[in-house]
Amino acid sequence: MSKTYKIKEIFYTLQGEGAQSGRPAIFCRFSKCNLWNGREEDRSSSVCNFCDTDILGTDGQNGGEYKTATDLASAVNLLWSNKKGKPFVVCTGGEPALQLDEELIDNFHSLGFEVAVETNGTLPLPSGIDWVCCSPKGTSRIVINECNELKLVFPQKDAMPENFNHIKADFFYLTPIAKPISDKYIYPSQDDATQEAVQFCLDNPKWRLNLQTHKVLDIQ
Repeated sequence: MSKTYKIKEIFYTLQGEGAQSGRPAIFCRFSKCNLWNGREEDRSSSVCNFCDTDILGTDGQNGGEYKTATDLASAVNLLWSNKKGKPFVVCTGGEPALQLDEELIDNFHSLGFEVAVETNGTLPLPSGIDWVCCSPKGTSRIVINECNELKLVFPQKDAMPENFNHIKADFFYLTPIAKPISDKYIYPSQDDATQEAVQFCLDNPKWRLNLQTHKVLDIQ
């Protein structure tokens, strides 16, 4: 049965991080998350108090309430029109697992899309997803035991890399927590979190350093 999908924004850009970094993609950002309500007054008490994403409402670029899976998939497809190469959609959030379902995934597939999801791993995922990026947060309980890439914001005292040795993944990434400088987040070479992540990767070669290149390039 179809349902209403609450979407913050839909936009075409380059994937900025992880194993798919540099790949053209359409990002479909779902509104709402189960680890933070998106309100600044509640940030300090949330599990994910370092979140840098606006997840409130449906007022972003191409955002809105889509009444059917067909409507939402069609809106995404419009942004890929007349482009060559394999269509690629990244379902992100917020927490996409709150809304993403097999019907929407099937609609994406029917239009030729490869479907990726960026999830905090606390909720079961529907079947049919082609690429799963799991990014655990704080004390939250992870229910996903297998993914394509595990991407860990670092350091988190309640979510250190050794806590996730049981997860089977093709790639393991550490993303240093960015320091705000003026109105942007950057990773200066002197940043303590970055240097700590570099050293951890050198000492533990299973892990790779992940830098958010979309922020360096100042793109979405």
